[in-house]
Amino acid sequence: MVSQITRGIKISVLTSFEGTYFKNYRIHFAFSYEIKIENHSKDSVQLVSRHWEIFDSLNELEIVDGEGVIGKKPVLKPGELYTYSSGCLLSSPHGAMKGHFNMINFTTTKTFKVIVPSFRLSAPFALN
Repeated sequence: MVSQITRGIKISVLTSFEGTYFKNYRIHFAFSYEIKIENHSKDSVQLVSRHWEIFDSLNELEIVDGEGVIGKKPVLKPGELYTYSSGCLLSSPHGAMKGHFNMINFTTTKTFKVIVPSFRLSAPFALN
């Protein structure tokens, strides 16, 4: 698990390899990740959007931007925790992801970025 704190918001990531399957006549490697967002600040915040950079050792960098996470824009009061799971497909058994969440601080009404630390996506059978 990797973790990082930005402005009192702690992001922790746990990954899993889910297996391989064929899609469009090509093998794909499926990975899941669980993200835990903890509000250690004194202000209520809301996650409004996300930015991902997905590295696949056999493909070019993929950038994904969108509103919320898994269709939600969670609000976290001080001391609260929000956890969600998602996944991605790679063309190779090795890759990584990193990014950030754009959040609003309800006290200051300002937006700020919370860093999601880089996390590895590696199939166990492909490791030395």
